[in-house]
Amino acid sequence: MENHREKNEADLVRSLKKISGKLLSPLDLLPHNDLREKLVELVLSGVPPGLPAETAHGLQQLRDTLASEPVKDLNVVVFGGGTGLSTIVGGDSRSSSWPRNPFSGLKSLFPNTRSIVCITDDGGSTGELLKDLPLIALGDIRHVLLSSIQLSQLQELYGLTEAEATKAVDILATVFNYRFSTRPENSQQLLRDCGLVERNILPKAIQEGLEKMISHLFDDARLHNTLSRSHCLGNLLLAASIYKRIPDRYDNLRLAVEPILVRKHIYRGIASLCALLGADELAVLPCTSVPAQLSLRYTNGAQVNGEYKSGHTHRGYPIDRAFVNFCGEPDVSSSVFDLIENADIMIMAPGSLYSSLIPVFQVPGIAEAVKKNVNALKILVSNLWVQTGETDLSMVDPERKFHLSDLLKAYERNIPGGTRGLFDQVLCLSLKNVPATVLQNYAVEGKIPIYLDREKVRLQGIVPLECGMYSPSVLLEHGVIRHDPEQFSLVVRTLWATFRHVAEQAMTTTDSAVKRKSHLLTSCELPSIRYSRIREYLAGITIELQGHTGKDVDTVRKILQRLLWNHKDIPLAHLQFVKGIQCIETEEWKRNQMWDRVYSFFDPDDGFLKIRQDQFYSESDLEVAFIVALGQSLLSDYALQKKMLSLVANGTSLGKAYHLHLKPVTERNCFFNNEDLADYLALARMVQDPEDPNHYTRLINGEEGFTPPGLLFGLTYAWYLDNRFASHIEYKMAVMKVDHTDLVPEQVKMRSRRESLIVFFREVVFGH
Repeated sequence: MENHREKNEADLVRSLKKISGKLLSPLDLLPHNDLREKLVELVLSGVPPGLPAETAHGLQQLRDTLASEPVKDLNVVVFGGGTGLSTIVGGDSRSSSWPRNPFSGLKSLFPNTRSIVCITDDGGSTGELLKDLPLIALGDIRHVLLSSIQLSQLQELYGLTEAEATKAVDILATVFNYRFSTRPENSQQLLRDCGLVERNILPKAIQEGLEKMISHLFDDARLHNTLSRSHCLGNLLLAASIYKRIPDRYDNLRLAVEPILVRKHIYRGIASLCALLGADELAVLPCTSVPAQLSLRYTNGAQVNGEYKSGHTHRGYPIDRAFVNFCGEPDVSSSVFDLIENADIMIMAPGSLYSSLIPVFQVPGIAEAVKKNVNALKILVSNLWVQTGETDLSMVDPERKFHLSDLLKAYERNIPGGTRGLFDQVLCLSLKNVPATVLQNYAVEGKIPIYLDREKVRLQGIVPLECGMYSPSVLLEHGVIRHDPEQFSLVVRTLWATFRHVAEQAMTTTDSAVKRKSHLLTSCELPSIRYSRIREYLAGITIELQGHTGKDVDTVRKILQRLLWNHKDIPLAHLQFVKGIQCIETEEWKRNQMWDRVYSFFDPDDGFLKIRQDQFYSESDLEVAFIVALGQSLLSDYALQKKMLSLVANGTSLGKAYHLHLKPVTERNCFFNNEDLADYLALARMVQDPEDPNHYTRLINGEEGFTPPGLLFGLTYAWYLDNRFASHIEYKMAVMKVDHTDLVPEQVKMRSRRESLIVFFREVVFGH
């Protein structure tokens, strides 16, 4: 093998010298400027037609040499999560067309391909699983595991022909992607429903292994709750593979409080399932065995917790920073570090910018290990499309869409120690031969390509390489552009062939202007513990429904359970003052709506959230009403007296004065201490009486509207969680989007107040 590699290297050098030594090199006839791009184009598209015979022969010889590069023994490590990672490793295993060609991708040319997977997903079946089990997110692991199944492994382990192996993988894709929303009666029903009934298709060992795991779902009491939720069966099979190894004397509560009892079994359970299905035991590794939660901070200072929520909450501001909150001290398998140390090629897969690679490289030690391996070829694969909520706004200019340089700056800001040494070239999907009509169709769907600003990328010290890595047949048949696993593997092989022999083009490199900050580890509560506490709390409060709401008490509890689960930003300590919820019939609603249209409030006299009847008709209206009132409850019974007095001078009304008298500190029942409460009231533009620190006033000119501090708190609380919840506050916060100028001092002061208010809510209210 070594001799073959050395011979191929010599052939490559000779071919390059021969054709590039001419006055007009045949390489000049290939598109692109960078030699690597030219060679990739040659490999993917072949020799251009119409060339002189000698020229065509020289290019064909070069192409043949590149195609014969020996890569079978190379160690390849791919980082990422979900669809992007699985697609380049072996194709998107969730696609209905995948079983027709399941053995393509990196694994076909590079059998020693291993994936290190992000574990911050909390949506769909994965999110449901986290409610009950103290495990990491398993959805992306399942996805990549299927894509990692290798033909050679199935043939070696089970003696299958290629046709038999393809049929087996088709069955496995059906089983692992099968979803149910109603609890199966027993294991036999689930076996029938998922299609796992034909013993003559799957090898006996695989058939029996999967049957045992499905039986374990029903036999292990710790897994019973999972069957009552909507799930993807592949996630449950992974959970069963893990739980089979954990002694049943440890219940889920014990496992939650003693995570060391779970960690090694997570790795073993995944490895066992990999080996059973025909993938290498180390084909798929989680970046850590500790559950974690993604948190995004926007340029206006607001912060959102949870990957699912961050992907569905459109704040209208660019993302500034991404953080990962770990449910304990992050643990990384020694196998992860061994794979990185011995890697010949490391690839950062395409995927969601803030919820794919960044969470992986924020796990302590992983980014440093990648940088330490200075001999590996390191490639970042760029996303093709702008992604709503993540890359649809640029920090440099929020009015334009994302450029590739913006993506690289985001990695620089959010990866510990920056990106130097993490990757040195970025692969971009070339759209030069894509018909304009196809791009127009994508634009109608809101999909816009990420613009390659080549020179800015080079100034960041990264080589941009534009390649046609999409499937022409899929484009022709379906009008769809996506990374093609087979084409991608050819690109990587070509880049590897030139890695040691192609001189780098001259580049002007500058140090990043972005200041690198150290990343402190932040912690969060284990999801299954949080979910249990939410259920316990809701079971203990009173819910009083009056009149026709269209919902019964159990339905309202389930809505609130979903609400509190989805809004992971809400600390459960915020619920401490709420004793119950009371529906008030519309005709009995006595609140003055002169200055607002908010139909909920917290009543400190009985500790109930009072919500008007019509807010129960719509789940979204109930969500807003509940959150606004919950925010108000944090002030609880802080007020002794509130009154509005008219200001009259010489018989002329000048306006009003709002007076707020606080209870003495010793009698106050409030979420905030005296200092924090005073800070908030100052941000609400209440003026403290220098002679009586418990007396605050606010002047209101003429008929000007006024939002009392309690209501303002509730609205800002709702706005912080999702700015769509409080348009009144979003209007006030719009000044954050305006380029302020010192020529308008009042605008500067207003912006400063808004910024300070957001910081107060982020740090004091939500503890971010």
